[in-house]
Amino acid sequence: MESRLKVLGHPVHPMLVMFPVALLATAVLFDVVDTVGGPDFLGEVAYWNITVGLIGGLLAAAAGSFDLLAIPSGTRAKRVGLLHAGANIAVILLFAAVWAVRLNADSRAAGGALIAIELVALAILGISAWLGGELVDRLGVGVDRDAGLDAPSSLRPPTATQRIGEV
Repeated sequence: MESRLKVLGHPVHPMLVMFPVALLATAVLFDVVDTVGGPDFLGEVAYWNITVGLIGGLLAAAAGSFDLLAIPSGTRAKRVGLLHAGANIAVILLFAAVWAVRLNADSRAAGGALIAIELVALAILGISAWLGGELVDRLGVGVDRDAGLDAPSSLRPPTATQRIGEV
């Protein structure tokens, strides 16, 4: 099933996913290092990583919803897609709670309970990433219908034969 939202022939959702995943995972790492005695600025950097990660996560979710809505009901792909989306919503909500607690705090450092929440969110994010891989690699969601080892560039306009095949 081909992705519904593309830029220059490539699906937008996977382009956006890497940023929040990297930012949120790095925030957890920085918070752990800060808590065990690392430089004081890491808590502040982690807070801003979470801030930007949440924004990126919302953008990735919006792009992913285009593909999710296009998956036919009653399929394994739809069930996996809904689980993937639900897990990502849980991750966003957990990190948003951590962000809200730190928003007006005297120190942007996380501390034990917030790091525990971050670690749970990170574990859910790992599961969700696996589900996303299952959608693409096993179920073909978001894959161009002409994909193959010798497929033409996505920047090349379709040939007349390809356009006729779409009718």
